[in-house]
Amino acid sequence: MAQNSKLNFMVFYLWNAGVTASHDQQFNTTFAWDVDLLAGYAYEFVPNTAVRPGTDRFGGLKNPTLHRQLNAWRPEAILLFGYNYHTHVHLVFWSRFKRIPLLFRGDSHLLGRTKLSLAKKLSLHLLFRQFKAFLCTGVANRAYFQNLGIPESKLFMAPHSVNAAHFVPTSDLCAQAKDLRQSLGVDPETRVILFAGKFVPAKQPAELLQAFLDLKPDRTALVFVGDGEEKTRLQRMAASAPSGTVHFLPFANQSEMPARYLMADIFVLPSRGLYETWGLAVNEAMHMGVPCIVSDRVGCQQDLVTEGETGWTFAVNDPIGLHNALERGLAADRAALKPHIARRIGQYTYKQTTEGLLAALAATRLGSHSNP
Repeated sequence: MAQNSKLNFMVFYLWNAGVTASHDQQFNTTFAWDVDLLAGYAYEFVPNTAVRPGTDRFGGLKNPTLHRQLNAWRPEAILLFGYNYHTHVHLVFWSRFKRIPLLFRGDSHLLGRTKLSLAKKLSLHLLFRQFKAFLCTGVANRAYFQNLGIPESKLFMAPHSVNAAHFVPTSDLCAQAKDLRQSLGVDPETRVILFAGKFVPAKQPAELLQAFLDLKPDRTALVFVGDGEEKTRLQRMAASAPSGTVHFLPFANQSEMPARYLMADIFVLPSRGLYETWGLAVNEAMHMGVPCIVSDRVGCQQDLVTEGETGWTFAVNDPIGLHNALERGLAADRAALKPHIARRIGQYTYKQTTEGLLAALAATRLGSHSNP
């Protein structure tokens, strides 16, 4: 935003996870991100007084000084990410009292469910009436807001994106990817299927491994990057695989991920349920030119993964869907997909995300030099 607009803005962080080391239960790892998250823009940390800080519970964000810090900065608009926290609910009503326009950004979708409960729908109707504009992360998220009756005049596409400059296949990264393959004993002619993320049931790593074991593809390896509660089960299952075909790499920080994507021929995100509201790992893999296999419950599927063009999809409720998607992906000419992948992911960058915010601000009648 700082690089792509003239906005004068301040980011108020409600928790310092990611900047300082914290324990991620699903990764079963304590870490801080190893890329600079704070350079190039103005920000303040707001003290979080929650007994157990975190974004996995309503009471995990309690920031009693936020109102004072906002008052001192005097914003003309506030962009709020999510709503399901103590601080967020208080901020909504405080902003209304102060008559400061609120913009909302979230990535919920209705994939895998036919409708919301009446109680949920009524509460969201009441909440969303407080917002002047909504920044949609993608097609499924836009449909979610439409289902809740948000008028089209309040919906602005500001797609989920990642730092494309971090995912450029340089010669150095290519050398790192080659070294990774060699360290695993994977020769250049062997195809690599990659899973990277938390080893939790909702992401279905075990289902991916079972599909791989059933398919028994020639000259193909399956590489898992990450950690989590399913790791022991995965390792037991992998014991039945032919030697050298299933590999495990530990949790990788941000600076390490580009080389891991680059060593892959196919990236797979087979999540089920309502867990995967988007799947930014797909953005990252596609920036590296890697086609992706995703389930029809992954939030980014309708935006990024078109069957046979940028990757392959499968229905979660199809018992052999993932098996068949792997088969189609391995049989495809993956080099022919690269131009399609580049064109598609080129529409999901910080530039487009910022343009969506600017359009939303313009609709709230704020000038380009306002203080959101």
